Amino acid sequence: MKVAVGLSGGVDSALSAALLVEQGYEITGVFLECWNEPGCRTDQDRQDALAVALKLKIPFRVLDFKRQYRERVLESFYREYQAGRTPNPDIWCNREIKFGLFLEWSLKNGFDYLATGHYAQVMIDSSKINFRAHTCREWARGCARKFTLTSSIKLLQSVDKAKDQTYFLAMLKEKQLRRVLFPIGHLTKKQVRIEAKKRGLPVWNKKDSSGICFVGHDLNFREFLRRRIKEHEGEAVDKTGKIVGTHQGVEFYTIGQRYARPLFVIQKDILRNRLIVGTKADLARREFEVEGWSRIRGIKPVKEFRGFEGIHPQVMGKSQHTLKVRIRHQGRLISCKIEGKKVKLAKPEFGIAPGQLAVIYAPTRFNLEGLECLGGGVIR
Repeated sequence: MKVAVGLSGGVDSALSAALLVEQGYEITGVFLECWNEPGCRTDQDRQDALAVALKLKIPFRVLDFKRQYRERVLESFYREYQAGRTPNPDIWCNREIKFGLFLEWSLKNGFDYLATGHYAQVMIDSSKINFRAHTCREWARGCARKFTLTSSIKLLQSVDKAKDQTYFLAMLKEKQLRRVLFPIGHLTKKQVRIEAKKRGLPVWNKKDSSGICFVGHDLNFREFLRRRIKEHEGEAVDKTGKIVGTHQGVEFYTIGQRYARPLFVIQKDILRNRLIVGTKADLARREFEVEGWSRIRGIKPVKEFRGFEGIHPQVMGKSQHTLKVRIRHQGRLISCKIEGKKVKLAKPEFGIAPGQLAVIYAPTRFNLEGLECLGGGVIR
């Protein structure tokens, strides 16, 4: 079977490709060029990806998605910040670029699967097939069979909870995940580096990337926003309206960000360019609403539901707080109840900002080591 592996130039995707080669797949390494401007490491990353492909003796391709990345990810990113919201561009990059355009290209060019170095796991759940997808040969054999109408794909947390990336994958759909492999989801980051070193992969000790997807961490985030949003001075006030300071534009702040000790941003008035600040206690919230749920495993829409029962009935039981929600990558998982578009938390959470993604998780009898990611919704 043919697999297109997204080679980013990092160790995670490099080991993913190596493992698939060892399992007998016909592999092509693909580097996605989505951003190449001063302040990014695209040229170095492309060279590192090529070095991995040469080491593994696999074909290497470069796909130019710069225009699409700008139109589908960055334009939305800037619009959201200008509206006073806090988006996560990595989530939309995964949906629109990596598992959108790249997956479409892969299938159109004769590949059976797309593989990436994400820390996540997928599983087939049906009456006949129950196994972990990180044993990729078994996954391929299972996918080659005819699925029953009741079979479905589950997105599970990775073994390494500190590196788990299911938060960034929550807006994907079951149809996409049927064609995706996550070869390192059963490994910890430490194990990934050890295995990469054993195989002599040239990027085994390369520093992890950070910052905006494809843009990287070398470009200061505030400077990145300034490319579109000009600074404009405004007032910072407390809850009573008393002026306590100034700022250079509400767009450069997010809810929960420290303004000045001991004050935090608790609200943004985008129309008057005004920050409302308060103490950390003022940030505590026990409930919030989303603009609409995106479910990985699709069902017919219902007017109201409690706890995603329509998707995940086997986990509900009698507990009122079986589900858990996460509002930021690596943020804590909080037990919750869901009533329509409203999320009610068992414990208060701090720094809940409009535009962030609330991702819902639930226990599953198939994954004793973690949770299933059910989907998510954008916070109002």
